[in-house]
Amino acid sequence: MLFLFLFIFTLTLLVCFIMRRERKFEEELEDWETRFGKNRLKFKDLYYATEGFKEKDILGSGGFGSVYKGVMPKTKKEIAVKRFVSEVVTIGRMSHRNLVPLMGYCRRRDELLLVYDYMPNGSLDKYLHNNPDATLNWKQRIKVIKGVASALLYLHEEWEQVVIHRDIKASNVLLDAEHNGRLGDFGLARLCRHGSDLQTTRVAGTWGYLAPDHLRTGRATAATDIFSFGVLILEVACGRRPIQIQKGRGERVLLVDWVFGFWIEGNILDAKDPNLGTECDRREVEMILKLGLLCSHSNPQARPTMRQVLNYLRGDALFPDLSPLDMRQSEMTLRIHHGPSEIGMFTCGSSMVDSVLSSGR
Repeated sequence: MLFLFLFIFTLTLLVCFIMRRERKFEEELEDWETRFGKNRLKFKDLYYATEGFKEKDILGSGGFGSVYKGVMPKTKKEIAVKRFVSEVVTIGRMSHRNLVPLMGYCRRRDELLLVYDYMPNGSLDKYLHNNPDATLNWKQRIKVIKGVASALLYLHEEWEQVVIHRDIKASNVLLDAEHNGRLGDFGLARLCRHGSDLQTTRVAGTWGYLAPDHLRTGRATAATDIFSFGVLILEVACGRRPIQIQKGRGERVLLVDWVFGFWIEGNILDAKDPNLGTECDRREVEMILKLGLLCSHSNPQARPTMRQVLNYLRGDALFPDLSPLDMRQSEMTLRIHHGPSEIGMFTCGSSMVDSVLSSGR
């Protein structure tokens, strides 16, 4: 009798354990997933790949989720898993060599787990700020800048919808084995049809990369992405963070203002990262610094499009011979013709871009 009781008790515990284990790995399937089902992965496989999402395997984390390193049990492929709410709808069908490739996803309860190809060289900011023993030479930096520019052109103009990334920064640029720059983290991204405006009034992004027109109006546009990209260009060329505390005075200095100050004084090349040494093309460095300032112009209508930017980077178009006065005059022109209250309104195909780019020729 005692044996029978112990057998039933043990069997009950085993059934409860199995049921609880099944609930642990329980997943959900929603209507939208029928379009992306081929990429769906099992939560159980991801759980074991990351050893239960242990803290020791965290590659990075932020306000929108943590990223874990893992190894798929069967294929032994290295992966990066992001525990997130929902970005697969945005990036599930996008494919570009300079975007972090989405391998698959897993839907479970109230969260969505995204699985990316593992980027062995980590994020760009590690090389610019966090690892003095590992830095990028000038050719590698140009390669990264061109890669991100190519990705943004795809998002803004070449995909079936306009994708406004809204959080372009060094930590969201990952480097693959060949140090190609790949733009990732679409947690703040928004979509709109070509020829229409994004309907949002909530400021989102990272301080130092936020365009003044975005802060003023709350509207995210291709131009606000381009501003962030301009700051990123300067960050890559100068090796400085977008916002730094001035030594001795405790004041915050914006990288854009810091570089522009060198340009006014006639020695813009002094703004380049001292770690680069002399093994770089001075004319190319100067062009990159001025392009970064033009992209991060306070007047959104004066910023070039990503297609123009990529043409300059590839040498398909000559960068205009701009001066600091040209940049200031373009801002004053906007104030005279439109008034201060309308500064920050971005219109595609604006003639202001052409007037600024041609003023120095």
